[in-house]
Amino acid sequence: MAPQQGTLLSYRPDIKVLDATIRDGGLVNSFYFTDEFVKKLYKANVKAGVDYMEFGYKASKELFDVDKFGKWKFCDEQSIRDVVGENDTDMKISVMADVGRTDLEHDILDKKDSVIDLVRVATYINTIPAAIDMAEYCKSKGYETSINIMAISTSGDRDIKQALELIGQSGVDMIYIVDSYGSMYPEQIRELAEMYTEVGVKYGKKIGMHAHNNQQMAFANTIEATAQGVSMLDATMSGMGRGAGNCAMEALIGFLKNPKYKIDPVLKFVQDEMVKLKKEGLVWGYDVPYLITGILNVHPRSAIDCIKNGRTDYATFFQEIWDKEA
Repeated sequence: MAPQQGTLLSYRPDIKVLDATIRDGGLVNSFYFTDEFVKKLYKANVKAGVDYMEFGYKASKELFDVDKFGKWKFCDEQSIRDVVGENDTDMKISVMADVGRTDLEHDILDKKDSVIDLVRVATYINTIPAAIDMAEYCKSKGYETSINIMAISTSGDRDIKQALELIGQSGVDMIYIVDSYGSMYPEQIRELAEMYTEVGVKYGKKIGMHAHNNQQMAFANTIEATAQGVSMLDATMSGMGRGAGNCAMEALIGFLKNPKYKIDPVLKFVQDEMVKLKKEGLVWGYDVPYLITGILNVHPRSAIDCIKNGRTDYATFFQEIWDKEA
């Protein structure tokens, strides 16, 4: 087992924090955030010392109806510039591109023409070659790149190792552990982090962690990954994200000891803006149906429907999912 990296009283300068509130949180409200909200979040992240802010997806307008989603599903260059201008700050701008859902040649500009710094390619393990092609294309345009392997809890060690080796040999800058179903525990994250960081050291890649909170493990899994040498950490304000949500930014910033990170701007944003979203009726965060899909290691779509329909027959729901997956 690899030795723990750092202590509770120290900090590692290699750690970077990425705010994914607009991107993962956009899955809660179909990306209909107001410009005012996004600008306030941008300013809060800058003040808090956050290293990257992810504005949303680079989704193809051929595949997705622009009338059914807010602008952050598509992250047009001008939309981002309306918020950040030339981004004359130390914080970098990120977007996500799904394999098979992004029109790369049309939507990814040359870096010299864009305020975007990082393009993160989201993929399942069976589309790794396509993800590498996408990331290499973005790299050739001048961007930092990441490959985020989703739903890693459904893959075996052999497949993971083969995928990591392929990505390691590519020009990609970062590789992310993604617990899409919120089904994993710190002990599993520790083993995965060792596997990923071994490849990271071998090929000079940064390793990241993106956690979901179905079993209330998002924060615990994130700091466990950190202890094992993972250095790119995702979080969202109030944990806002699809279904059970993500690691809460306020928890992560409160944990990290680097004095560059400031919790006051985060708490101020949460009290002024995130509380308001919940009062307006947006729903995310831990709930029993998400716990059930997390325990059973399945996609939370059924839990999302369960909660939308106001169901509280949790034992019946558990049996339904169990029978369906058996």
